[in-house]
Amino acid sequence: MILYKTNEEVELMQISALLVSDTLAEVAKMIKPGITTLQIDKLANEYILDHGAVPSFYNYNDFPFHIITSVNDVVVHGFPSDYELVDGDIISVDVGTIKNGFHGDHAYTFIIGEVSPEILKLVKTTKDSLFVGIKEAVVGKRLGDIGYAIQNYNEKEGYGVVRDLVGHGLGRDMHEDPQVPNYGRKGTGMLLKENLVMAIEPMINMGKKEVFLDDDGWTIRTVDGSPSVHFEHDVCVKKGEALILSNYAPIEAAEKQNINLNTSYY
Repeated sequence: MILYKTNEEVELMQISALLVSDTLAEVAKMIKPGITTLQIDKLANEYILDHGAVPSFYNYNDFPFHIITSVNDVVVHGFPSDYELVDGDIISVDVGTIKNGFHGDHAYTFIIGEVSPEILKLVKTTKDSLFVGIKEAVVGKRLGDIGYAIQNYNEKEGYGVVRDLVGHGLGRDMHEDPQVPNYGRKGTGMLLKENLVMAIEPMINMGKKEVFLDDDGWTIRTVDGSPSVHFEHDVCVKKGEALILSNYAPIEAAEKQNINLNTSYY
């Protein structure tokens, strides 16, 4: 069942989405070699609570942490842990908030220190492909247009576009209809109508597209151990141009100020 939002509900959702953006900006300030992903989880949880919201992920289907931290070959759903980040790691941080009864949910991948040109290209291409997909999230297009745009942009670079995990509708529930694949065919799928809110989230592997579930029952890894990158925005379908409810600007500003993070791909 597709739940289209009122304009007032979209405004409330934007508040939740922007709190996620601000939380990720706080994360961007603290990431450095030696910090643990559990420390990141603690900071994010405290920041969300201090701003009158609660973390979406905590206890969701018994997920035991407040945010998701996916390092290197982890595609998504990585557990925060005592693992200390090191120079050369890439880490996707996925954050959800509930405020005013609505969810915000998006993700950003950070590069710590020096990495190969191949990693830089993977991060840039994945991030760029998110916006290529968002351009298709307008009234009159079809769901397959979004997936095709993301898939084509990444596969022409030889990357693996994950099939087992997809984006999703967003609202009072964190996962609503429709599913939003990062692959597809032009002109297929449901017709996009105004005020459909979705989390669009390319998950792109440097190697094969296949993934596997780790022993913890949550962590998804690339089957060949290759690096994976994940970016996500909350997007509302509109006429002519999609409305991006979340905002990467504060994250990027904090990222550029952190000497431990690599933004040379910009």
